[in-house]
Amino acid sequence: MKLAACLSVAAALTAGAASAQDVWRTVDPANLLVIDTVHGRILVEMEPRMAPNHVERVRTLADRGFYDGVAFHRVIPDFMAQTGDPTGTGAGGSDLPDVKAEFAFRRGAADGFVAVPNAGAGLVGLMGSMPVSSQPDAQMMFTVDKQTPATGLFCPAVVGMARSGPVDSANSQFYLMTGRNDRLNGAYTPFGRVLQGMDAVRALKAGDDARDGAVQGEPDRMVRVRTAAALPEGERPAIRVMEPASPTYQASIETVRTARGPAFNVCDLMPTVEVIS
Repeated sequence: MKLAACLSVAAALTAGAASAQDVWRTVDPANLLVIDTVHGRILVEMEPRMAPNHVERVRTLADRGFYDGVAFHRVIPDFMAQTGDPTGTGAGGSDLPDVKAEFAFRRGAADGFVAVPNAGAGLVGLMGSMPVSSQPDAQMMFTVDKQTPATGLFCPAVVGMARSGPVDSANSQFYLMTGRNDRLNGAYTPFGRVLQGMDAVRALKAGDDARDGAVQGEPDRMVRVRTAAALPEGERPAIRVMEPASPTYQASIETVRTARGPAFNVCDLMPTVEVIS
C-alpha cells in the first residue's frame, strides 16, 4: 500500500473547514518526542496507555541526550527507518536493562477508542493517534478491571520498538514505519506515531536491499532528540490533534472509504494535526 493513500484523510481535512463541533486535544509535552534531522523535524506522539514502559525508556534516553548524533542504520523504503543504536551496527543499546514486551494492552471505556467499521479484520479503530485492534466494549462488563484487550497496529507513521530474538529484548532502538506491515502486529511493541515530519522520514538515506536495509557509507543521523517538556520554553513545539470522533474527521473517513473501496483499511487513516507553535 502506498503512503499517498494513507495521507488522503489529512489532505481532505486540510481542504475543508473544520466543524464548530470538532474537538481538538493538545499533545502533552512529556509525550511529544522531538527528533531533529538534517532533513527536518519529526514530531512523534508517544502513547503511554499502550506501552508505558517503552515510552518511559525512550523518554529517559532522549532527555539524557543518548540519541543525539545516532544514525538511522537500517532504512527500507515503504517499510521503516530504524535508529537508536549508538554503535550504528544494529547490535548496540543503552546501559539500561532491557524492557519487557508490551505487544498488547488493556483499554477502558474512558480511553476514547473510536471504531472504524469494515476497516480491517475484527474490530479496529483509532485511540488517540494510534490505529488499534480491540475486543468490544461489551466485554468490559465481564472483567474485574472493566477493561478489554487491544493491540496497536503497525500502519504508516507508527513508531515501534526494535528487539532481537527474545521477546523481552527491547532496549534503545526504535523504528518509524513508512508502510503498513501486519506481520509486526502483536509481535513488536508500538509506542507512538509521527504527527509531523513524514517527509523527513521518507528522505532518509536508504539501505542496501541485499543487506536487509543496512545503510552503507555515511548514514543520516538524529541531530538532537528530546521530549518537548525537556526543551527550553522558547524552543518547545506545541501541537494539537483532532479527535477521531469529530464530525469533520468522520466525514473524511467516509470519503477515503469510498475512494479505496473494498481495499479500505484503518491504515489508510492518518491523524489530523495543527502545529500551534
